[in-house]
Amino acid sequence: MKKNMGNADRFIRIFVAVIFAILYLTNTVSGTLGIIFLAIAIIFLLTSFISFCPLYTVIGVNTCGKKK
Repeated sequence: MKKNMGNADRFIRIFVAVIFAILYLTNTVSGTLGIIFLAIAIIFLLTSFISFCPLYTVIGVNTCGKKK
């Protein structure tokens, strides 16, 4: 697995994941939408920690930057 996520992208995903988790855990968002938010938060955290997004590979995006 080749890294395809840069630091800014990882930070944004972690930030959004924390917000979604807080919304779910405080019951601000509940039901099906809450479960969807929690699933997205988990996916964002996992992809941030491994610096790889499978969707980026499919659409040809690389936010990691150019290596010299």
